[in-house]
Amino acid sequence: MSEQYDVVVIGAGPGGYVAAIRAAQLGLKSAIIEKQYMGGVCLNIGCIPSKALLHNASVVHTLKHRGKEFGFSYDNLSIDYGVAFKRSRQIADRLSKGIGFLMKKNGIDVYDGVGTIMTPTSINVTLNAGGSAEISTKNIIIATGATPNQIPGIEPDGKQIITYIEAITSDTLPESIVIIGGGAIGVEFAYIMSNYGVDVTIVEMLPHLLPLEEPEVSTVLEKAFKRLDVTFHTNATVDSVARQNDRLAVTLKDGNVLSAEQVLVAIGFKPNSSNLGLENVGVQLGRRGEIEIDAAMRTNVPNIYAIGDVTGKLMLAHVASAMGLIAAEVIGDHPTIELDYAMMPRATYAEPQVASFGYTEAQAREKGYEINVGQFPFQPNGKALGLGEREGFIKIIADKRYGEILGAHMVGPNVTELLPEVTLAQMNELTAEEIARNVHAHPTLSEALMEAAHGVEGQPIHI
Repeated sequence: MSEQYDVVVIGAGPGGYVAAIRAAQLGLKSAIIEKQYMGGVCLNIGCIPSKALLHNASVVHTLKHRGKEFGFSYDNLSIDYGVAFKRSRQIADRLSKGIGFLMKKNGIDVYDGVGTIMTPTSINVTLNAGGSAEISTKNIIIATGATPNQIPGIEPDGKQIITYIEAITSDTLPESIVIIGGGAIGVEFAYIMSNYGVDVTIVEMLPHLLPLEEPEVSTVLEKAFKRLDVTFHTNATVDSVARQNDRLAVTLKDGNVLSAEQVLVAIGFKPNSSNLGLENVGVQLGRRGEIEIDAAMRTNVPNIYAIGDVTGKLMLAHVASAMGLIAAEVIGDHPTIELDYAMMPRATYAEPQVASFGYTEAQAREKGYEINVGQFPFQPNGKALGLGEREGFIKIIADKRYGEILGAHMVGPNVTELLPEVTLAQMNELTAEEIARNVHAHPTLSEALMEAAHGVEGQPIHI
């Protein structure tokens, strides 16, 4: 006789494990199925280890380029990327084990294996240890994530042509690399590798690095990357990649030929919706293979839900977690919220950091808003100067009529930590004036946010 559950989650990433925990908290008997990584891609080979590597790269950058400014000098500086890699793995492994502990703490049964949906209330699990298990459940939450997109004719081989997976799980670096894609992943790996001495070139098909950000933000990042000696080609696409002995020749559409030891393909992700048994139950997919859902995370099949990257909504770990909470609360008949995906926070962790949410100026105007814009640079900010990080600015976009915050765009020191103040304000319909009148501690980077909020009404104090 198969095990009986109220909720079974397929996939233990930041959406899946959060959904399982929330379901258990609501008194639902819960299980989770995971074929490889407890904590998913983000925790094991994505967000978390990459942030460890980025911090190492930042320290290296200070040691190599800013000794005179901070008053230290040394001879024969030795930099070991292998140690940075080992540290990143230790952090990921520790957190992954922590997720396992949370499963036990919350009484969630874990099945290590591959789940296939057989009917709307039954799942077959091919166990990693051998054999299979049959599970019966009242509700299913699909949280299987996404995998890297590929370029036809430039398929990764795991050695010379790689994805972020090989990049983040290698304890060595190439001498040179071409990164195809100037989004968050491409930019973060460029920052890490360039600081460790790799000759880095980025190819981006749109006009700017981080092309979905406010253009002014991208411009600040691009200037910083030029100082790092990162080469980038924007408005450019790759025509072909050919092997030449132990190197690769990357030919662009304009005829330009780049030579490198490795190519990293970082052009986004596609939903993992295949081989789940969705055809057995008739779950509806979109044109990109994403599972279609409503605001409550329901698919077209009663009692089957989907969350995170597999839905194609907004492929970010924190969005997946938020979706997981909603799905569990809907199943548990608990009050919940509705997500506005346009207002979800976005973060890139190179230096300078980039953080944003909501509409750019152009997008707000396209949607018919009359807007006020407040912008304040970090250059007059005492904390930023104390850190030696004067680059960048904060911009807040607000509706002129009602004062509603429509978006915020930041580039500069630790701006990813400043984002929650404005997203919380927007979610609770606070105005820029109310942010401005909230007393901010001095000296802090958050004062630049306060000044930008004053600027929405045209009255910043320190500029």
